[in-house]
Amino acid sequence: MEVHVDRDRCLGAGMCALTAPRVFDQDEEEGLVVLLDARPPEEQRAAVRVAAGVCPASVITLTGDGSSPAP
Repeated sequence: MEVHVDRDRCLGAGMCALTAPRVFDQDEEEGLVVLLDARPPEEQRAAVRVAAGVCPASVITLTGDGSSPAP
């Protein structure tokens, strides 16, 4: 799995950082998403999929390992 984020569209809701804190964080200035691990280990992938699904701005895209890009 490879994770991509679009910081330009991020709303700073923080759902990704709450759901998968080993993979996502928020910057201190604007509260926008910070990708900590673009290739998370297997044990983090379920949380990353949930984070992508709950992102209100749909800025998280997952590719590879059976994941399809977010619409």
